[in-house]
Amino acid sequence: MKPVALITGGEGDLARSVRAELEAAGFEVSAPGRAELDVTSKASVTSFFAGLKPLDLLVNNAGLCRDAAMVKMSEHDFDRVLDVNLKGAFLVSQAAVKLMAKQRRGHIVNVGSYSALSGPRGQANYAAAKAGLIGLTHSLAQEYGARNVRVNCVLPGFLETKMTRHLLEDAVFREGLMNAHALGRLNTPQDAARFIAFLHTMESISGQVFQLDSRVRRWA
Repeated sequence: MKPVALITGGEGDLARSVRAELEAAGFEVSAPGRAELDVTSKASVTSFFAGLKPLDLLVNNAGLCRDAAMVKMSEHDFDRVLDVNLKGAFLVSQAAVKLMAKQRRGHIVNVGSYSALSGPRGQANYAAAKAGLIGLTHSLAQEYGARNVRVNCVLPGFLETKMTRHLLEDAVFREGLMNAHALGRLNTPQDAARFIAFLHTMESISGQVFQLDSRVRRWA
């Protein structure tokens, strides 16, 4: 019987790459878009999981940005970013761990961001949501480890996707971004997808945060 994986935010470039990597590894993969699974809606999550098979891997990938300076950031945009990036991961994980705990196996991978560590200007909402996702990762890993459920967080690095491509067209922004990387280059969605698939095979790893790019930072 094939292992089963669910990837939220299934219409994004990273989700497509993760899906391809997992299918190549023999998974049966469901990667719904928002129309099929609205991660911010408890009713949508409950309905989706009602018809779900046993679940081996959940990749909480759904996310969005609404960047703005603090004084210009609307309350709606602050709430929306936290709803999708953090509350969405909570709601889907809450449904997933019920299945996984009963199975006595399962793995949740939260797709985080370097913004959680660096807190860039203009991303108060996004940085807060992704920092919260790391806390969620640690808490769930400790709560469900005894049931053989693993929870990890992957920070893919700045990926060139349809959501970020316009930023890389700015020569000044691109130069600053590349200079921040010791290797002077970015990961691709395929690079991040390969790591997520590999991480799933490491059955004794849980509660960890993996930064995949070459930006070097102090430990504390």
